[in-house]
Amino acid sequence: MKIEFIKNIQFSRLIKVNGRLKEFNFRKPNSKESPFTVDVIDDRANRIIFKMQKTDDSWKILPQALPEWILQGETAFAEIIEEELNNN
Repeated sequence: MKIEFIKNIQFSRLIKVNGRLKEFNFRKPNSKESPFTVDVIDDRANRIIFKMQKTDDSWKILPQALPEWILQGETAFAEIIEEELNNN
């Protein structure tokens, strides 16, 4: 019987979006297929949570109602996720 361990991945990055630095928290549970959950606080101190799924060799934000400044950062988020996965 083969036992395979897949660790949780959790990290934070400061990313400049909409002209301001924001802290984005990334989390991926210990499943190969599961998406990354990303959360950030907006200018009014509301927490915004969204998911990113790998499709066609790139990470995409799953469709949901999000502010435009988050959608514009999709490429940066995908690069950060790939960088973190390659470092582990």
